[in-house]
Amino acid sequence: MEPVFVYSTLVIFGQLLLAAFLGMLLGTERSVIADKRAGTRTYALVSLGACLFSIVSIKVTSDYLGLINFDPMRVAAGIITGIGFLGAGLIIFKDNTLQGLTTAAGLWVSAGVGIAVAYGLFAIAIFTTLLTLVIFTVLWSVENKLQFLSDARSRLRFVNSREENEPHD
Repeated sequence: MEPVFVYSTLVIFGQLLLAAFLGMLLGTERSVIADKRAGTRTYALVSLGACLFSIVSIKVTSDYLGLINFDPMRVAAGIITGIGFLGAGLIIFKDNTLQGLTTAAGLWVSAGVGIAVAYGLFAIAIFTTLLTLVIFTVLWSVENKLQFLSDARSRLRFVNSREENEPHD
C-alpha cells in the first residue's frame, strides 16, 4: 500500500479541485446568467464525480494491468450506470420547478467515493468527500448570494423600464 500523502496523491487532489472549480464556473453561468435550474453545486458535483471516476479508472487499471481475466473497471461501470438510474429517480419536475438535481449529483459522487475506497484509494476518497461537503455547504450560500444579486439586477431593470415608459408631464 502506498503512503497516504505522496506527490501523486497531491496532484490528484489538485485535479479534483480543478474539476470541481471548473464545474462550479459552468454551473454559476447556468444558474445566475442563463437562469437555469441546474446550478453551481450540481455542475461542480458532476464534474468532480467524473474526474473521480476517471482517476480511479486510471489508478486501478495501472495497478492490475497484466492480470488475466480481471477488469476491475467493469464493476465500476456497472455501479456508475446503476447510480445514474437511481439518481434519475431522485429528480422531480413539478409546477415549473426542478428538484433533486444536486442530490442526484451528490449520490453519483458518493458512488465514486465508494469505488475509490473499495480499490484502496483512501486518501483520494477522503479528500473527495471533504470537497463534496464544501460544495454542498459553501457553494450553496455562494449560489444563493449570486442569485440574490441577479434577481436584484432584474428588479432594477424592471423599475428603470417602467420609469422610461411612464408619461411625462
